[in-house]
Amino acid sequence: MTALSWGLIGGGEGSQIGPAHRLGARLDGHFAFVAGALDHRPEAGREFGRRLGLAADRAYGDWREMLAAERARPDRVDLVTVATPNATHFEITRAFLEAGFDVLCEKPMTMTVEEGEEIVRLARETGRICAVNYGYTGYPLVRHMRAMVARGDLGRIRLVVAEFAHGHHADAADADNPRVRWRYDPAQAGVSAQFADCGIHALHMACFVTGQEVERLSADTVSCIESRALEDDAMVNFRMTGGTVGRLWTSSVAIGRQHGLTIQVFGEKGGLRWAQEQPNQLYWMPLNRRLEVIERGEPGLSPEADRASRVTIGHAEGMPLAFANIYSDLAEAIRARKEGRAMDPAANLYPRAEDGLRSMAAVHAVAASGRQNGAWLDARPPMFRAD
Repeated sequence: MTALSWGLIGGGEGSQIGPAHRLGARLDGHFAFVAGALDHRPEAGREFGRRLGLAADRAYGDWREMLAAERARPDRVDLVTVATPNATHFEITRAFLEAGFDVLCEKPMTMTVEEGEEIVRLARETGRICAVNYGYTGYPLVRHMRAMVARGDLGRIRLVVAEFAHGHHADAADADNPRVRWRYDPAQAGVSAQFADCGIHALHMACFVTGQEVERLSADTVSCIESRALEDDAMVNFRMTGGTVGRLWTSSVAIGRQHGLTIQVFGEKGGLRWAQEQPNQLYWMPLNRRLEVIERGEPGLSPEADRASRVTIGHAEGMPLAFANIYSDLAEAIRARKEGRAMDPAANLYPRAEDGLRSMAAVHAVAASGRQNGAWLDARPPMFRAD
């Protein structure tokens, strides 16, 4: 199997997310890291790229230089990952899609709904992949949850409860810490802080597992640290296309919580619970029976879970391996297109531009609902609303 070529924009030295992408992309041998524009400081980006093994002529100073050079190469990259600050995602993603590249964009895909709709239209018109990195959906047991729901193990889904709460921004003394401050600055973060940063992961997880989309929502948003212009805590109620009731809590001031991404799904015939901090166990309670603990890697799991699992039962698989499953999905999609065949259904799970657009519509609905004391609002992007 010849490796596909991969380029990274952003994710430079000291980045929180860059190492996870570099590990995830190369873990299974699907992609070779051949090009990058890794830092907003051109020389720092070039130097870091060379230290990571990039050829001097493909360690670029900025994304525009990378775009111009790569589009002219016969061996141009097969996939570009955009891991830059949020406000730059739209411009970079649009430019690479227009040039015929497949793109994996970090979330949020855009800052506005209108930008999101433009990206969806562009991906459809060009036939290029535009994926969004809701990487937690790459965990094997999350994919098994989705498979259990889809095959009817839980019956009709009544309720989904999602959380993404941590306490790492709870210290008011961090108000001037640049790593924290920008997240609550409307000029850099947009209309939402905590929900746009973490809440959309929980919301997408609810949609991914249930196979439903959010139609309308009501939100209570608050800045517990009063100096913040944007929210650091939000409680969101929502209703989904299949009639499922949704509850979501997200917070950055929940002292004692570390990562805090959890998902619970309750149906007519049973309930499921999974937490990102204990990703190897899925708790399954069938109606009127005893609790069962499903272990990652055990026999009899779904094809989706089996494909996403690498190491033997009892050994932990973490976030970079979940990211690797998104990259594995994308490699299968790219190869299937090149070879003119259908892709493996168990790999057809990567989040699309449509998911990024729906998330951005929800972000704006949450912000507006919060300003209107919890008014129920349509959470769908205009292009997806029925006439």
